[in-house]
Amino acid sequence: MDTLLYISAGAGVGFAVGLTGIGGGSLMTPLLLLFGFPAHIAIGTDLLYAALTKASGVLVHHRQKSVDWKLVKLLCVGSIPATLLTIFLLKYLFAGSDHYSPILSTCLGFMLTLTALVLIFSNKLNKLQFQSKAKLTGNRLKYFTVFMGMALGVLVTLSSVGAGALGTAILLLLYPALVSVRVVGTELAHAVPLTLVAGIGHIWLGNVDFNLLAALMVGSLPAIYVGTKIGKYLPENIMRMILATILLVLGVRYLL
Repeated sequence: MDTLLYISAGAGVGFAVGLTGIGGGSLMTPLLLLFGFPAHIAIGTDLLYAALTKASGVLVHHRQKSVDWKLVKLLCVGSIPATLLTIFLLKYLFAGSDHYSPILSTCLGFMLTLTALVLIFSNKLNKLQFQSKAKLTGNRLKYFTVFMGMALGVLVTLSSVGAGALGTAILLLLYPALVSVRVVGTELAHAVPLTLVAGIGHIWLGNVDFNLLAALMVGSLPAIYVGTKIGKYLPENIMRMILATILLVLGVRYLL
């Protein structure tokens, strides 16, 4: 019965992702916590889930030439080492998962709240993208991109949330001349290695439930396809606002 529940959960989250384009981590981790999984298992399993579900999207964007691989490289220069360092610190600074789980829960609350705010103000970010000019240029822009990658690496590793919405917001603010489809493709291409490395790190920490992961994948992959087809006929702004409200409530809950 539990396996059917997890397959259904994967289908529900996959359907929501297909409808709205919002990363599954924002929805999946809180759902797994609701099922009674400890924070370290929910986050570790969800990171691998995110990497696997996003991978096919990167291939599509690469074929469409809508990925700026130079930006992906800059973000990865910051995020991958930061992710590895975070994993090592969790391993060697704490006696076990029980000791660092409160940190994961707090970071999850922070990232859910931040993701919700990004979704709520996404239209303003899009307007800012077209109305403003990049204040940073040259090497300063490159260094700041690497720094933001580092921040994403730490926060995503600790929460499994933010690689999508927060990564998109960073690209919109730093690179206002980047067209929307390349923003999405570049964010996705960075999210896959980030969540994959973080997920492998959590395997090393013993924080991944592979039976759970398999059940989630069985449910989510077909549901993402169905959600994508149906999503074309639904008002995207309304769906995003509903999900943003849910994430905001969940985020505040885990912060308090």
